Amino acid sequence: MDPVAALNEIAFWLERELAPSFKVQAFRKAAAIIAPLGADEVAARVADGRLKRTKGIGDRTFQVISQAVDGEVPDYLADLRARNAEPLDAEGADLRAQLRGDLHSHTEWSDGTVPIEVMAAAAATLGREYQAITDHSPTLTVASGLSAERLTEQLDVIAGLDTGSVTLLTGIEVDILEDGTLDQTPELLDRLDVVVASVHSKLRADSRTMTARMLGGIRAPHTNVLGHVTGRLVQGSRGTRPPSEFDADAVFAACAENGVAVEINSRPERQDPPDDLIQRALDAGCLFSIDTDAHAPGQLDFLAYGAARAAANGVPAERIVTTWPLPKLREWLAKA
Repeated sequence: MDPVAALNEIAFWLERELAPSFKVQAFRKAAAIIAPLGADEVAARVADGRLKRTKGIGDRTFQVISQAVDGEVPDYLADLRARNAEPLDAEGADLRAQLRGDLHSHTEWSDGTVPIEVMAAAAATLGREYQAITDHSPTLTVASGLSAERLTEQLDVIAGLDTGSVTLLTGIEVDILEDGTLDQTPELLDRLDVVVASVHSKLRADSRTMTARMLGGIRAPHTNVLGHVTGRLVQGSRGTRPPSEFDADAVFAACAENGVAVEINSRPERQDPPDDLIQRALDAGCLFSIDTDAHAPGQLDFLAYGAARAAANGVPAERIVTTWPLPKLREWLAKA
């Protein structure tokens, strides 16, 4: 077995299990160390002990490489495959099978963990027709949000990539600022395929203030998707956070009126919107986008969680934009 592929697959399964990032990165770092060496050189360095003494190669990663060089499926990988043999959530399997892509993901350009091409390769492996790259906007400095210059550079990089079977859509998760405007220049937003607009700051503002802020973002002509609507956290390493307070009827009416999809965020720590708000958005006539908000390749498989929640709430597949084929999706995205 190719040792680089084995290390990267281990990282994928660990990400899918929400393992600590340092654990995941140990395998991705080891893969990056041996990738330039070639199979014969890796085998030679395993045999003479040099690889075991290499900085960045630990006992576990060395064991994985050694077993792969010997033509075996590494024990650690076999165990992870067995643990992850079942779908993440089978409840929405029929709907999950209809999903063609994902409009919200992050790379190492902001607060994701891997380069664009690695996310694209994982999306292709999972059978995606399209994958949007939506790194953060500049105001979110804690997440290394992209300035206009860096976003322009990223667009050039994406344009030069050969992503095989998956179409990469250019995009941004843009902050809805306190005054309701979007945190990037209109000229740059106009160049993007997908604009996910989200609130990331002052989430405990009063309902009137938050509603006005959200309505500004929804009505902005470039907005396609309203991201993680309430901002809540229900579990995970960051602890919990209550949902923001806002006039849901006004917000969802504006989404329906402006053709903005309500995101069903698939991250298990978010589960956003709550079920009652999914129902209210459904009643308001909204479109939906089931997205992963993935920050690592293994998290791209989280679509199963979002599909299960959409199915449980009776959201019809035809109202979920990420079930649409790419030509229909592009036509809708171009409304702005």
